[in-house]
Amino acid sequence: MGEGRSSGWRFGWLWAAFAVSTLGTWLAFDAFPLIAILVLHAGATGVAVLAAAGPAVGALVAVPLGPWVEFRRRRPVMVAMDLTRFVAVLSVPVAFALGWLTFAQLVVVSITVAAADIAFTAAAGAYVKALLRGDALLVANARLESTTWTATIVGPPLGGAAIGLFGPVATVLADAISYLLSAAGLRAIGAIGRGGAIGGGGAVGGSGQRAAPGGRPKARMRDLTEGWRHILNHPALRPLFVNTVLVNGLIMATSPLVAVLMLGRLGFAPWQYGLAFGVPCVGGLVGARLARPLVARHGRHRVLLVAGTLRACWSLGLAFIRPGTAGIVLVFAVQFGLVACMGVFNPVFATYRLDQTDPGRVARTLSAWSVSSKAAIAVLTALWGLLAGLTSPRIALAAAGLLLLATPLILPRRALTPQPEPGPVAALLPEAGPGGG
Repeated sequence: MGEGRSSGWRFGWLWAAFAVSTLGTWLAFDAFPLIAILVLHAGATGVAVLAAAGPAVGALVAVPLGPWVEFRRRRPVMVAMDLTRFVAVLSVPVAFALGWLTFAQLVVVSITVAAADIAFTAAAGAYVKALLRGDALLVANARLESTTWTATIVGPPLGGAAIGLFGPVATVLADAISYLLSAAGLRAIGAIGRGGAIGGGGAVGGSGQRAAPGGRPKARMRDLTEGWRHILNHPALRPLFVNTVLVNGLIMATSPLVAVLMLGRLGFAPWQYGLAFGVPCVGGLVGARLARPLVARHGRHRVLLVAGTLRACWSLGLAFIRPGTAGIVLVFAVQFGLVACMGVFNPVFATYRLDQTDPGRVARTLSAWSVSSKAAIAVLTALWGLLAGLTSPRIALAAAGLLLLATPLILPRRALTPQPEPGPVAALLPEAGPGGG
């Protein structure tokens, strides 16, 4: 009972840290493309290069981070990544104030933040899996998903208003401060159990691995690819991996094109752009709240299949945005439908992925997934930027929407029944406790 209350208390601090950094991120929604367009006068190709370079190089830099995170205590890694992002993002408003801001700096900051995001996500996923299990894990993921969509609802409209009142880098400053507050919240989490099995000190690592005689376990060359091997050898994770990487990549590839179309050619104000993408995200909040009861009633596989199919049916509408009220209404409708489906799909998918990955390789699996996702986003963003430059943003948006309609064919057609097998580090694990998974 005491350990269960302790886990809940620690998840509460983690949830609070996640909430504040997520709000900061969504306050700065598309801040770098906006700065590139409004301050540095970049066009569609330049904005696409900016959006692609960060994830691409950040993913490459992050390849060794999965094994590095796997054999370290999770909470210090998360704090370090928050502080790294704080310093990197803070450099943008400082350079702007001094008149030194350049396109190259935006690219470097994007790369740094992308790599730190991957390391943070890997550590956080392993931390949550060790802290919670069973139905509590789905509840936790649903709460995190609800928090994401709540921040998405309020962040972009407030961010757009802040840009209009205080200038284009105001939201970037808020984002930097949010990382600092997140780091402070994570530091407030104490060690769990004797020896610091999660986030503490002592001889046991963050996922429960016992340190090697000379210190913590050492990563081997094969650890760099362990996450991908687990994903590709798993009969249900493999199609989910291909599906989610492709869907996320196509959706994110169109984001800078929509910004160029709405803020440039169609003449929408930044606050209108933020409002159009922020308010409909109430659908994501509703979807996240429905995830658990839908799984209880219809089963995990059916929920993933239906929600995963429906989320691919909306983005084509963005190719038909028009000026004025009709354009705003269309964006509202498309975004509401898309994020409502994602709000259901994401927490169920995230919980299943953790359930099917043993504690000894969670960080490497999540890191491999994030690296692949960011690399796909980078490649697809660059390709769609090139396509928009050769044709038009509308044609590029239509092409992405049509491809998304085919992605449900990749979802697993059979029930998600496989159970995780012990990984190469599992033999080093102590007997699982209440948070051991």
